[in-house]
Amino acid sequence: MTLTTPALLFPAISLLLLAYTNRFLVLAQLIRQLNAREGEHIRPFVVQQIDNLKKRIRLIRTMQVWGVVSFLLCTLAMFALFIQVNLVGTIFFGISLVALIISLLTSLYEIHISCDAIAIELESIGQKK
Repeated sequence: MTLTTPALLFPAISLLLLAYTNRFLVLAQLIRQLNAREGEHIRPFVVQQIDNLKKRIRLIRTMQVWGVVSFLLCTLAMFALFIQVNLVGTIFFGISLVALIISLLTSLYEIHISCDAIAIELESIGQKK
């Protein structure tokens, strides 16, 4: 394995972390709007949304942690390959890939949860009829 192999992951992981941060910022804005809109009297379907939002925030934090771990291990792999400790570099790169897979699987689950949030919204709209 050469130094350029782990370097190929750098742009992908960076873009992934940016996407995760954007998801977090959107959720934070949604929570602030929900808080301002609801005030003291929270409707039952909003309680469901709050639980959903809490779960999604935790998942996004987990996605970010594993993404950063992957990025760090990828960097360590490049360093090990740079100083020509190839076995250590290969191991770090392999673990980096595992961390990236965990991050992506967590992201997939968060997307599933976000679809549940949309279903809750649709249900509340249906109740208004």
